[in-house]
Amino acid sequence: ELQKKAEEAEILKMELQMLETERVRLSLVEEKLMDVLQLLQQLRDLNISKRALGKILLSTLESCHAPQPGKAHLFEVLDTLQQELAACELLHQEPVEQGQSPQSLSNALVISC
Repeated sequence: ELQKKAEEAEILKMELQMLETERVRLSLVEEKLMDVLQLLQQLRDLNISKRALGKILLSTLESCHAPQPGKAHLFEVLDTLQQELAACELLHQEPVEQGQSPQSLSNALVISC
């Protein structure tokens, strides 16, 4: 009876450890997703073109085509997307001057990213 209870306790302990590991992993994914969404919001506020965003997304998916061993594929994609978005030159440029037309701004966005 004691042996059975000890085995059940060990199984419960392992399950709890697995749940804790999964909770940490999900927290990391959530944090990375929030970073990506924040960068997307910033780029949207800067009126980045859909074409430029599409290129960033396709570049990310292409670089994550084959998952690396030992790294969660979802986290790898989010991490790469976050890096690609953060590297977008548009986020690091000075504010647009008053005299610049929306069309020239749009063209600058396509080229810069």
